[in-house]
Amino acid sequence: MKILVLNCGSSSIKYQLFNMADNDWFVLAAGGVEKIGLKGSFLKHQKEGNEKVLLEGEILDHQTGIDYILGVLVSERHGCIKSLEEIDAVGHRVVHGGEEFNSSVFITNDVVRKMEECIELAPLHNPPNLKGIEAITQLLPSVPQCGVFDTAFHQTMPKEAYMYAIPQSLYKKYGIRRYGFHGTSHRYVSKRACDILGVDYSTQKIISCHLGNGASICAIKDGKSVDTSMGFTPLEGLVMGTRAGDLDLGAVTYIMDKELIGTRSASVLFNKHSGLLGLTGISSDMREVYGASNDGNDAAQLGLKIYDYRIRKYIGSYAAAMGGVDIVVFTGGIGENAFYVREGVCEELKFLGIEIDSAKNNETFGKEQVISSDESKVKVMVVPTNEELVIAQDTKEIVEELANR
Repeated sequence: MKILVLNCGSSSIKYQLFNMADNDWFVLAAGGVEKIGLKGSFLKHQKEGNEKVLLEGEILDHQTGIDYILGVLVSERHGCIKSLEEIDAVGHRVVHGGEEFNSSVFITNDVVRKMEECIELAPLHNPPNLKGIEAITQLLPSVPQCGVFDTAFHQTMPKEAYMYAIPQSLYKKYGIRRYGFHGTSHRYVSKRACDILGVDYSTQKIISCHLGNGASICAIKDGKSVDTSMGFTPLEGLVMGTRAGDLDLGAVTYIMDKELIGTRSASVLFNKHSGLLGLTGISSDMREVYGASNDGNDAAQLGLKIYDYRIRKYIGSYAAAMGGVDIVVFTGGIGENAFYVREGVCEELKFLGIEIDSAKNNETFGKEQVISSDESKVKVMVVPTNEELVIAQDTKEIVEELANR
């Protein structure tokens, strides 16, 4: 079964075409469209085993972008399939499913209507996700589509973990609660970690650290998400590239009063100009902050300490919430590659039985690896995430189940 996975952003589309066999899979081609609706738009494409190619053109909207993707997949020079009829299904990444969706779904008109109702919860993300679904409906009308939600994995959180201490009327009226994000990534790496270790996923206490420009931590007990650091929006929780993370609401209103700014400007301030960028004044890129830290920059050194401290604090709190921890997993661009972050986070966690092997940690870049020492009571691992594979697997399972009814 050949499955096209789409991840549509506001001005971009990432894609992978999977060949999904019963017990195996491989990527036929992957790439992305950038600068949709802007000057200088282009498509990057790589066929398995070939060099990347850059194809420039005017791409005014998501439908045009997806049409370009389909065209290159069947092209004589760069393609990997002979006909679009070889595409058996399309899986879409959808950021927010609210309380409506607790698992991946087959997309129907009713599902689209319910997804539209979630737009208020994710106004920057859900509209382009829906544009991708609409484009496939127009371009490949007979091909089944499935939606995989970032929030779905966290729908197993108990009420004490997801409810905020605000008037319940606001929760009932507007759905204000902790939803959490990066669920597809947390689900994949936690399950994969157990596969690598040969342990039963349904009996483990796992803390998954997805560290990229956006970052979140998830507590997973017996195969279910029981808490996560991101909240009603992706702003809450850890220090991120440009997001403030946890912040006193009193400080927010104080800054708004002093700076004479409204809600939109405040949102931009705390989402786009805070985090590592705001702390250091250098960059939102961890690599640049680390380089400046090594050069003796005080702001960069402090920024790294705060970044590590916030992660460490969440790990400790989630170990308390679950009554212990068996496995800690690092993933995402920073989690997979920044050995100095992993070291900075774990060095003060020996009281939990966490001890990393410096040699293993320092040589691990973007590969699956156990980095804890032999004496460590807790397994510490690096597991590169693969959200696209999860989307393809869920899509395959849903489509096959429908076919067998």
